[in-house]
Amino acid sequence: MPSSEETLEYVTTCDLPTPWATFQLHAFVDQASGKEHLAMTLGAIDDGQPVLARIHSECLTGDALFSQRCDCGAQLEAALQKIAAEGRGAVFYLRQEGRGIGLINKLRAYRLQDAGADTVEANRRLGFADDQRSYASFRPMFAYFGIKKVRLMTNNPRKIAALEAFGIEVVERMALLVNRNPFNDHYLNTKASKLGHLMTAPDTENF
Repeated sequence: MPSSEETLEYVTTCDLPTPWATFQLHAFVDQASGKEHLAMTLGAIDDGQPVLARIHSECLTGDALFSQRCDCGAQLEAALQKIAAEGRGAVFYLRQEGRGIGLINKLRAYRLQDAGADTVEANRRLGFADDQRSYASFRPMFAYFGIKKVRLMTNNPRKIAALEAFGIEVVERMALLVNRNPFNDHYLNTKASKLGHLMTAPDTENF
């Protein structure tokens, strides 16, 4: 079966006014799975210079429903604000809800977390891996925009490794440490201790 790297196709582009800037919203479709992925861009990003970027996996509860159980929505907003302030950058929005287990299973995992499991334990009890996301989709997206170097906004070293495996140079990592609160404190600590997320990193790191 072809991978999403082979079957992802560009579809269309439109303007997307936001509170911080008017971005260009680009749609891509994985013809094999039917999944629709998005990219939000601002300014000229095909000039060969490092692009301020975030790879963001869909989180309906955090991005759209204002959930305080995670930091996803706050990370997305912070990334868009940083790009708007610089006038140039890109957010790649990948449709892989709940670290790849889907929305309904994420809610089942939430129910287990309500009963005392942490985010990793909940996934395992449902029969899933700790993190089932794939980042293959962004390779053709990066190629479409001609991006070869990034200043990546992330706390997740797996995203850095995925980019580098695809030949994208990460010249700088910018931490996104936002919205720690009583509802997600244990979740964030678990991401650090069990998934290796860099939750106490300095603001920037150069590679």
